[in-house]
Amino acid sequence: MGEPVPSGAAPWVAEIWSAKLAGAIEAMTGDLPQAASKPAAGEAPSGTLWWQHPLSLSPQSTVWIGAPEPSWLAIGTNLLTSAGIEASEPADARNTFLEISSQAVSGFCQASSERLHTNVSTEGGKESPPEAGASLFEVAVKLGADTLPLYVSVSSGLAQALEGAGASAGAASGDSNENAAPRQEREPGRRKSETNPLDLVMDVELPVSVSFGRAELPLRDVLKLTTGSIVELNRGLTDPVEIIVNNCVVARGEVVVIDGNYGVRIQEIVSRDKRMGTMR
Repeated sequence: MGEPVPSGAAPWVAEIWSAKLAGAIEAMTGDLPQAASKPAAGEAPSGTLWWQHPLSLSPQSTVWIGAPEPSWLAIGTNLLTSAGIEASEPADARNTFLEISSQAVSGFCQASSERLHTNVSTEGGKESPPEAGASLFEVAVKLGADTLPLYVSVSSGLAQALEGAGASAGAASGDSNENAAPRQEREPGRRKSETNPLDLVMDVELPVSVSFGRAELPLRDVLKLTTGSIVELNRGLTDPVEIIVNNCVVARGEVVVIDGNYGVRIQEIVSRDKRMGTMR
């Protein structure tokens, strides 16, 4: 059975969110980063990206996650690279960071539900700075050689709701450490079972092209090309064409015509081990 959230629940929110964020990053990259929270010494830097997450615990229960641009850019890019997406735009990194941050908030809601014996959830959210009077915590995430600052802001309504619900749960069920805050004592590099990490990047758009073949010509022949010239490719008429995604050959197939447009019917999926050798 769960124990009540102790007085001063705001630090607990930052601690749980930090642990859930580290776990989500590990699920994506295979490495468990260090993530430690503490009360912020001052205000978050100007230009920090803030995302507001209202919670169901009470109408005033809200948590805000803040990230300066260097932090969300580094974390988002790192996650995309781990998914095999080398060429990404800042907007892709931003969206990826927001998605993994939201996953950490959902993880916090799950931990709160188990601890308080009542359903805690969050839906939606929007870009918005914290309200006046909210508690502010800094989270230091060590990613590789870099230590990246993030911020968690907890509304007074959320802290009060957690303390009140926690006290009620403790009176009803007694004290226990079954659902104590997660600890980060595992060796970095160990991978744990999580939901599919590819869910983080499912909305990222990638360029897809089809290669009918290639040719190498001396410069003198290139300069002779004119309208009507024919360049012989290195692929036979019946050979499959290559489907290229993000500069990697991922599949091969045959050309078909669909409603007057060219298409490709996939005949072979290139194995993951062989894709790196097809980088262009």
